[in-house]
Amino acid sequence: MMKKKSVSARKASLVLFLCQMISALDVPLDLSQPPTITQQSPKDYIVDPRENIVIQCEAKGKPPPSFSWTRNGTHFDIDKDAQVTMKPNSGTLVVNIMNGGKAEAYEGVYQCTARNERGAAVSNNIVIRPSRSPLWTKEKLEPNHVREGDSLVLHCRPPVGLPPPIIFWMDNAFQRLPQSERVSQGLNGDLYFSNVQPEDTREDYICYARFNHTQTIQQKQPISVKVFSTKPVTERQPVLLTPTGSTSTKVELRGNVLLLECIAAGLPTPVIRWIKEGGELPANRTFFENFKKTLKIIDVSEADSGNYKCIARNRLGSAHHVISVTVKAAPYWITAPRNLVLSPGEDGTLICRANGNPKPNISWLANGVPIAIAPEDPSRKVDGDTIIFSHVQERSSAVYQCNASNEYGYLLANAFVNVLAEPPRILTPANKLYQVIADSPALLDCAYFGSPKPEIEWFKGVKGSILRGNEYVFHDNGTLEIPVAQKDSTGTYTCVARNELGKIQNEVHLEVKDPTMIIKQPEYKVIQRYGQASFECVIKHDSTLLPTIIWLKDNAELPDDERFLVGKDNLTIMNVTDKDDGTYTCIVNTTLDSVSASAVLTVVARPNPPFDLELTGQLERSVELSWIPGDENNSPITNFVIEYEDGLHEPGVWHYQTEVPGTQTTVQLKLSPYVNYSFRVIAVNEIGRSPPSEPSEQYLTKSANPDENPSNVQGIGSEPDNLVITWESLKGFQSNGPGLQYKVSWRQKDVDDEWTSVIVANVSKYIVSGTPTFVPYEIKVQALNDLGYAPEPSEVIGHSGEDLPMVAPGNVQVHVINSTLAKVHWDTVPLKTVRGHLQGYKVYYWKVQSLSRRSRRHVEKKILTFRGNKTFGMLPGLEPYSSYKLNVRVVNGKGEGPASPDKVFKTPEGVPSSPSFLRITNPTLDSLTLEWGSPTHPNGVLTSYILKFQPINNTHELGPLVEIRIPANESSLILKNLNYSTRYKFYFNAQTSVGSGSQITEEAITIMDEGKMAMASRQVDIATQGWFIGLMCAVALLILILLIVCFIRRNKGGKYPVKEKEDAHADPEIQPMKEDDGTFGEYSDAEDHKPLKKGSRTPSDRTVKKEDSDDSLVDYGEGVNGQFNEDGSFIGQYSGKKEKEPAEGNESSEAPSPVNAMNSFV
Repeated sequence: MMKKKSVSARKASLVLFLCQMISALDVPLDLSQPPTITQQSPKDYIVDPRENIVIQCEAKGKPPPSFSWTRNGTHFDIDKDAQVTMKPNSGTLVVNIMNGGKAEAYEGVYQCTARNERGAAVSNNIVIRPSRSPLWTKEKLEPNHVREGDSLVLHCRPPVGLPPPIIFWMDNAFQRLPQSERVSQGLNGDLYFSNVQPEDTREDYICYARFNHTQTIQQKQPISVKVFSTKPVTERQPVLLTPTGSTSTKVELRGNVLLLECIAAGLPTPVIRWIKEGGELPANRTFFENFKKTLKIIDVSEADSGNYKCIARNRLGSAHHVISVTVKAAPYWITAPRNLVLSPGEDGTLICRANGNPKPNISWLANGVPIAIAPEDPSRKVDGDTIIFSHVQERSSAVYQCNASNEYGYLLANAFVNVLAEPPRILTPANKLYQVIADSPALLDCAYFGSPKPEIEWFKGVKGSILRGNEYVFHDNGTLEIPVAQKDSTGTYTCVARNELGKIQNEVHLEVKDPTMIIKQPEYKVIQRYGQASFECVIKHDSTLLPTIIWLKDNAELPDDERFLVGKDNLTIMNVTDKDDGTYTCIVNTTLDSVSASAVLTVVARPNPPFDLELTGQLERSVELSWIPGDENNSPITNFVIEYEDGLHEPGVWHYQTEVPGTQTTVQLKLSPYVNYSFRVIAVNEIGRSPPSEPSEQYLTKSANPDENPSNVQGIGSEPDNLVITWESLKGFQSNGPGLQYKVSWRQKDVDDEWTSVIVANVSKYIVSGTPTFVPYEIKVQALNDLGYAPEPSEVIGHSGEDLPMVAPGNVQVHVINSTLAKVHWDTVPLKTVRGHLQGYKVYYWKVQSLSRRSRRHVEKKILTFRGNKTFGMLPGLEPYSSYKLNVRVVNGKGEGPASPDKVFKTPEGVPSSPSFLRITNPTLDSLTLEWGSPTHPNGVLTSYILKFQPINNTHELGPLVEIRIPANESSLILKNLNYSTRYKFYFNAQTSVGSGSQITEEAITIMDEGKMAMASRQVDIATQGWFIGLMCAVALLILILLIVCFIRRNKGGKYPVKEKEDAHADPEIQPMKEDDGTFGEYSDAEDHKPLKKGSRTPSDRTVKKEDSDDSLVDYGEGVNGQFNEDGSFIGQYSGKKEKEPAEGNESSEAPSPVNAMNSFV
């Protein structure tokens, strides 16, 4: 047989699985074998006395075994008891209690024996006891009178039941009594009060005992407790109520739960803490219950033995108790004996090893009889916990029992020795199909039996070689393990079993599938309350497997709520609430694998309001405020805002007091006298502010002198002979007491006068009459109340009322800087004549007339204010060539003083504005008439007009620029010797002696010769024909090919005879324009030589008849949204617009029309 490969620790779960599979020692039921117990009742069997008693005992064997019972160590003859029957083909007993039998009559220790010709197996000793739920004994309970602060124990003392009852305390309304660190129930069921409070007074403390086995509840008589108060309540240091004394002992069995309890009395209520002397409490197995009064350690072992100390502590002291724990152990298996199948002449051993504390005794039985008095077998030898078999024969078959026992219990195990001679047989079905996921283990079964034990070999494929190597693991039960199956592991595998009596084989099939993967996992979400959360779960899986997706919340089903929307690959939660907070898991299941991914949803919101506000340490000027924070709703509290209400002066109005960090729950608050304080606290986190807490209790501080005086004291006269003293009154809480008033004092500054004082009521203004005009005063305002004055106030300087200034500024001078800007100078006035606070000077100026136009117009005065004691100012925005007047006035808080004498100044000439219009009329073959209007603002004496114009050819290129100077008194001009059917662009501006003004532009066209109109008309007709459009496309294609050839030849370094080609084709588009035929010479097509895009368009037919030229020009104007006046002048897009001085050309306009393109080829 092949050697078994070692199994790594990571395969522990597989080993457990394999141990449960059928092994070579399991004998098929069609072969002779001794009995094996397969089912039996528990050792300690508590039965319901109202129901039939069923004592189980099932066994298998060949031939089928017979059953017998003992009761209390003697044979139990069931045939003599009419109430007892045994089930057919079974050893299970049924005791008929429901038809008159009594359960108590059948209490005892029962043991079952299953026997056939090859041996006898026995069951455990089964102890039968009926459950009991006795009534409480009647007793007279006296009321408990307890002083406030003392400890109290209410005893339950439930009746002894089987099994023990569960104890709980309730009131008459069947409501559980609340428990806390102060009041709690002990392990024995008593109710302990560490200290009693007045609210503990009641007459219905009731102890209940629930007997789960019989589903009954028993009730004790109600206990009355009356608490009487004594002042003051005496605080006491901790004293242990249970356990008593300083030390105690506890014995617990291995594997059980260890419960240790300490309950203490004391005021304040003690806090319990647990330690293990000389060691640490076991991690992951230690729990604290009953407000840390109970220490719970699960699955205890001998290592948990030791001294455990509980410490009860309050601010007055502490008490402690040490519990010495000893962990004993009932017997437990190290190696339990296993069935042994041998062939005649073979050797074997049965091993029975157990441990316990104390160490258990090992004894052997053969077929239920102590081995010492059992029939002898020469092949058998007993050696302590081992039986050795040598050269066994068929008569050596038997069932052996191993019993391991100590004072805390026993273990009993059956193991048979079965001597058989059988050829191999394979028990796994033929052609069984196994499907596994790639990269996971594959386990191919080959359950077998044979005696002697067969050897197992595995092959892959029809003609494959025997499997060997590290990539396979061969288990004793015949299973082939492929630790990491790959896609190429797919195929047929053959298992061969052979021994000296024969050989047999079996085929199984393996398919390896692609693993299921979550390629987009749900992600952590932080969502505000009432928002929407969405988790994705996108998967990839084997095409032959059908996946199902399940969503869980906190490892449980999703809530039955329509807000949870499960999609194909996502989960959406609408209107999330606090209860939606948790871990959401996407589980993808197929028949072969399962994958999952989780994400946490954290629902955040504004914090809940703080509560339980308490004021302590009340002093005259301070108090300590404490509170308990509300739920932070998953967003940490960053700070607390404290507000106060003054119920005495401003009830219902809350003011900001202070704020503290979110980790602080107490604050020392500064207080003012004579305020009835209430406080509230607002918690703040990143989401927002909580609602305010409930207000604290009110605290009225004592009255006192005012601490401060009014602020913002001012003295400003409203009339020339008074002084108005104003101040900001103290707020209600600043008064510090009743009867708030103000002492107002004043005296003239720099004059040796006594203070004049007056006491006024709680107002904010006092008027002093009969004062000189605008003189300084020293002023002070002091607060006082019924208890006295505030500290001495500081003095402020005020002034009595102002009057209008008495004199005007003198020596006003004007310096004209340019045609639009002048500078004005003046001398300051004496301060005494200002009679108030000098605020500045105002300059009034206005245009008298334009020097170029003698007509007068409405005078509009302009005002410029210069703050402070300035002596000059600039006057911008003047009109050129105009006459102006100005005057200057001084200004104080009362108003303006008298004006200085008017000063006249004139501005020089400037450049004129653009002509008011430019109109082009009467177009002929070679002339155009220009009319214009003078500039709206000549800004001087016009000296001339400048006219510039240039033609625009068919490709919108600009021709040479012509300039003409026109006398200033002209308003029209006829331009002659122009080219026919040519568009011109005109630039027109006026000049003064200073320079040229803004220009106005316009475009117009001379009319076409009538002899050529028919030709143009035919061209228009041709241009609309399909053949002509095709011809134009062909020509364009030829030109493109020509350009490509030229480009290629140039790249090769050759020369292209452009001039010859141009002469041969005589294309007018690339020929120089001749002056003798009315066209222009060559011009660059650079951007700065193209016509403006906004220029007028050439008419679509390029024809203008002499006799109906007006109509033709109107047709042309439609292309540019232009129009003509009744006199024939053209108004286009350039009309009335200013342009820069033209160069030799301008930007090109849009592409020419098809007619223009055609004309270029004619």
